[in-house]
Amino acid sequence: MGSPAIFLSGGSMAFFYFFQKSSLFSFFVYNSHTMSTPEKQQKPKIIIKKTPKKDPEQSSILSYIVSVLIIFIILSGAYSLIARNTSKTPEVPLSELSTDIKAGNVTSITVNGDSLDLVYKNGDKKVSKKETGEALSQTLTNLGVSTTDIAKIKVDIKSDTGFAYWAINLAPIIIPLLFIIVFIWFITRQVKGAGMQAMTFGQSKARMIDPNDKSQRVTFKDVAGAKEAKEELAEIVDFLKNPKKFLDIGARIPKGILLMGAPGTGKTLLARAVAGEAGVAFFSISGSEFVEMFVGVGASRVRDLFLMAKRTAPAIIFVDEIDAVGRVRGVGAGGGNDEREQTLNQILVEMDGFEPNEKVIVMAATNRPDVLDPALLRPGRFDRRVTLDLPDRADREEILKVHAKKKPFAEDVNLSVIAERTPGFSGADLYSLMNEGAILAARENRLKVSQYDLIRSIEKVMLGPERKSHILSKKEKEITAYHEAGHAVLASILPYADPVHKISIISRGRAAGYVLKLPIEDRKLQSKKEFLDDIAVSLGGYVTEQMLFDDLTTGPSNDLQVSTALARDMVTKYGMSETLGPVALEGQGGKVLFGRGVEEKEFSDKVAAEIDAEVSRIMKEAETKAKTTITDKRNLLDAIAKRLIETETIERPEFETILVAHGVTPKQKLDIEHQV
Repeated sequence: MGSPAIFLSGGSMAFFYFFQKSSLFSFFVYNSHTMSTPEKQQKPKIIIKKTPKKDPEQSSILSYIVSVLIIFIILSGAYSLIARNTSKTPEVPLSELSTDIKAGNVTSITVNGDSLDLVYKNGDKKVSKKETGEALSQTLTNLGVSTTDIAKIKVDIKSDTGFAYWAINLAPIIIPLLFIIVFIWFITRQVKGAGMQAMTFGQSKARMIDPNDKSQRVTFKDVAGAKEAKEELAEIVDFLKNPKKFLDIGARIPKGILLMGAPGTGKTLLARAVAGEAGVAFFSISGSEFVEMFVGVGASRVRDLFLMAKRTAPAIIFVDEIDAVGRVRGVGAGGGNDEREQTLNQILVEMDGFEPNEKVIVMAATNRPDVLDPALLRPGRFDRRVTLDLPDRADREEILKVHAKKKPFAEDVNLSVIAERTPGFSGADLYSLMNEGAILAARENRLKVSQYDLIRSIEKVMLGPERKSHILSKKEKEITAYHEAGHAVLASILPYADPVHKISIISRGRAAGYVLKLPIEDRKLQSKKEFLDDIAVSLGGYVTEQMLFDDLTTGPSNDLQVSTALARDMVTKYGMSETLGPVALEGQGGKVLFGRGVEEKEFSDKVAAEIDAEVSRIMKEAETKAKTTITDKRNLLDAIAKRLIETETIERPEFETILVAHGVTPKQKLDIEHQV
């Protein structure tokens, strides 16, 4: 039996069936695009000119060079401007200065090294220079100025020291030198960074969770459901806590544990819980992080990862999505000597090679165990496999309680009802459901999450948000109502179909309407009679449109796809065809090529024609059954459709009232149990 699947295509009425071994969880969705005939429109062509990508390191170095040059030019210009402004004071020669002193026009002279700052009687300020190494009085005396004239002038002498003096004089030298040093430092740092990156290229990128970090610690109490998986992993925890008990008796704990299951079933969370229960270091890495374009890098990272784990032993190494690196060797376009295979070889050696590795346990997770290399799955490596199934009703309720711990709930919240309405949901789906319920309550400015919020969040997780702006015309609404009513009538009348819990013609996501069918209880097996009734129910919308409106829309297209696929599986996989008998004509994924399973046709063209004929027969018989039932229960069909047009939504209690009013007994648990 397969994992849960949702079938929904554009412009079509979608039939959802969640099939977990035996449990069939059905949705019939009438898409909003079904009311218009698809028209081919010529789309404008957009031509995008692609430019070659530049090396980020080279661009960074160039940006540094340009930035330094621009700043240097700006500061040089500013310095030149300041220097130009400071030189506007008029400068006079010593001969003119001596003449002015003799004439009594100069009142004071300030000596600053060889520079002379002059102040005249009229307030003018001028500058001059004296002879280097000569005193001012000696210079003026040589020019014929008497000591009497010199005595009439106030002379101040300033020392050629201080920060400002040295800053002004050394700035033209120091500033360019600093820019050169900074420029060389930037270039050196870039080169060093590239060198360090090359040196650390082969180091592991694993993330470590310290066992003493209480904020990140996860235990089995945080993992609801998965009872068998937790029991299987309890031995690993016991070994990590008390290895002597096992070693003294000669027992060896499994070196590798492979967690298998559908996406969202809690494989990563369970691995963290094992580390948390045992109180050991937890190294987490994704399988894709081993693979690089350079050969040998992945193998180097594997060696470094195991070396880190051995240093902190006892420890757990968790490789998520190991199928990214652990696929079957020798297939695909890469041949037998590519980087991925070298990495896988190193993993095989580290797990069970020459060096014993007693206190490091490798856990890995995948949802594609069928594509893993056989050498990886042999005893001594991943010799213990733990399967995580989708949670049943009791497990779903426990998971909901875990996610409800920090959320304030109203008095009407009943998690048992939510668990009943969510068959096929994974743990991740249930987390999203609870989070969406809290978001809906917060959006409406309420302080507590109500049951209505959780009910709406179920439909939001499955189908998407309500599209209030998507308004159907009167004719479209009538077709949609009868379409969904056709599914509901067949689901209520046919003995092996699951009962209806809700009907709606309110647009959600891509759907303009849907019928929610839920099994009375979780089942582990699915029978041929149940399959045949499910196919007939999926054709309810198709048959109703054809009978009542003498026309067909694009709505039932996905119904036909899903029901035809189910009929083909009955013939080719489950041996449910009386004509072909108990023969499995299709494999489980075929050969692996380019990362995908490629089916190989293992039967003749004559058998293929017989398969097509048998599938067509099953579909025709289901159509006939649907037509007969719709014809016999036309009054019930009209009542459901009219009520849908009025209220747009019918919940289970109201729907069962309509059934009783038209002489149909609602399905109960005993009705299903006593079917023969």
